[in-house]
Amino acid sequence: MSIDIAWARAELASFLKLTELYSPPGLFSASSRLSNRGGEREIVASAQVVEQILDRVLPRWRTEIPDDRNKRVNRWCQHREAVQRVDAALLRDAEVRERLGDDAPQLSAAAMHRWVWDGARSLWGSGHFREAVTAAARKVNAETQNKVARRDVSETALFQSVFSKDAAKPGQSRLRLMADDNSDTFRSVHRGAMSFAEGCFAGIRNPNSHEDGLPELPEHEALEQLAAFSVLARWVESATVDTA
Repeated sequence: MSIDIAWARAELASFLKLTELYSPPGLFSASSRLSNRGGEREIVASAQVVEQILDRVLPRWRTEIPDDRNKRVNRWCQHREAVQRVDAALLRDAEVRERLGDDAPQLSAAAMHRWVWDGARSLWGSGHFREAVTAAARKVNAETQNKVARRDVSETALFQSVFSKDAAKPGQSRLRLMADDNSDTFRSVHRGAMSFAEGCFAGIRNPNSHEDGLPELPEHEALEQLAAFSVLARWVESATVDTA
């Protein structure tokens, strides 16, 4: 898990301490709500960090963990249960993977290229994985348009143009992943980038967006699709713009 576990657990422990419930001295009314140890401002500040840890380790905590006790008991009940679950996961993650015999590297959506994760984040957190991939694809397309200053083409046609081996023309900038030295490597790299981009949009983005009634993507499949767009995004961002 690509996270500083010691730091994360310390943040979670601090939040649990701040939100611990107790009965203030002198309040005996049966209708009185329990109070938190920490002040509201202090708790809110801690929650800003804690929520990011929860989103990383347990992305669907807002929908998977009931929030009904927030109104009946205390507004931080849902957060506290999520924190307790995540703390246990962080504590035992390495042990569980070792015991189960699977200590392979893990890929986090949050480690994807920022264009991809920025596009997918909100939908991913609510479990809308297919829509999250589509949103990430739109973001990569838009950022590519921005880089080459074009709005006349998009998606497959855009990448066919920007990765073309032909020289740039007025209004048709190219993206160069390496200098044009007239080598087979130059032609291979750009032909591959063009084909890869076409596969991302024709094979992933279009079916996700245009096919009605498709079942929700399993999370691991959606993660693989995000990874494809992350590779494309890194190529685009690192490329040099060649103009006529």
